[in-house]
Amino acid sequence: MLATPALWLEYEATLKRADIRLLHGLSSRDVDDVLNALASVVVPVQSHFLWRPQLRDPKDELVLEAAANGRARYLVTLNVRDFTPAASTFGIALCTPAQLLNLVEKKS
Repeated sequence: MLATPALWLEYEATLKRADIRLLHGLSSRDVDDVLNALASVVVPVQSHFLWRPQLRDPKDELVLEAAANGRARYLVTLNVRDFTPAASTFGIALCTPAQLLNLVEKKS
């Protein structure tokens, strides 16, 4: 898992939004605990190059930048359609979370 500082802050802000907290049922402190646990396995990526604009949705650019700058092999998303043109430009394979789990299962 890769993340730039900007993408990490976006995840934190999104997870702590009131409407999102209603969905996951976690307190702000619980969100901090989850993020702290994830931080131990996330590979930090610095954005040396900004590739914008590449995608229809500007909010997705943070994800693409982390993948491109981190030289990701896979970009896992439910939004495969919007990432397809840009991902192929950077040689990044797209997959859904279910497809990733299938790949991991096959390698086990």
